[in-house]
Amino acid sequence: MNNEAYVNLEVEEGVGYITFFHPSKNALPSHVLKLLEDAIIQADATKAIKVVVIKSAGDRVFCAGASFNELITIENAEAGLKFFSGFAGVINAMRNSTKLIICRVQGKTVGGGLGIAAAADYCMATKFAAIKLSELSIGIGPFVIEPAVTRKIGKTAMAQMTIDAETFYTAQYAKDKGLYAEVFEDTETLDQAVKRLANKLASYNPDALQEMKRVFWENTAHWDSLLLERAKISGALVLSSFTKETLKRFK
Repeated sequence: MNNEAYVNLEVEEGVGYITFFHPSKNALPSHVLKLLEDAIIQADATKAIKVVVIKSAGDRVFCAGASFNELITIENAEAGLKFFSGFAGVINAMRNSTKLIICRVQGKTVGGGLGIAAAADYCMATKFAAIKLSELSIGIGPFVIEPAVTRKIGKTAMAQMTIDAETFYTAQYAKDKGLYAEVFEDTETLDQAVKRLANKLASYNPDALQEMKRVFWENTAHWDSLLLERAKISGALVLSSFTKETLKRFK
């Protein structure tokens, strides 16, 4: 496998497949977040694309969340805001897209990766796709992704996962709470189901799909500013001595 981080957009039978990869368990540093946001915007602007699928490369890890290597280098609030704004950019690009977005989660997903899954219009996973909100354990919190996560699984489940920050919750838990629509035995079966659904949706009336997208995301226009406000909170907290010391232990 290519060991360099990348984001690719490929079009197949009216479906735009966006694939991201990072050698550190598909972690999301700033440049990958920007590439991912740009790919989502590009897919929305491409007439040949009717439906979008977001997925990551590799087998058992969908996304490790924020890049700890980059977090530890942040030295001021401006840099912190810029980094966490990357997650805001991706989630808002998904929300503002006129096209339905399916997220394909083949393995474990943590923090910001969970935010991406929650911001999809439909999410499909394998039984290995456990989820975790680990942010409190390193001294910050899931502030930017919280609106997307809460919207999908509810405030109570979001709070439970946030407080129990070192526990992986099973894919079945994620399905029971509404994050995953379907859970499959393995990646091959998942991929077949994703392709089948995406192709089916791509054959539907695009105007109807666009109108449904608007309905799905009613009352979220304020997220453009809300997620940036949340990014400021995380950007400040990442400067704390607690967080810096904790991140050093992970390096």
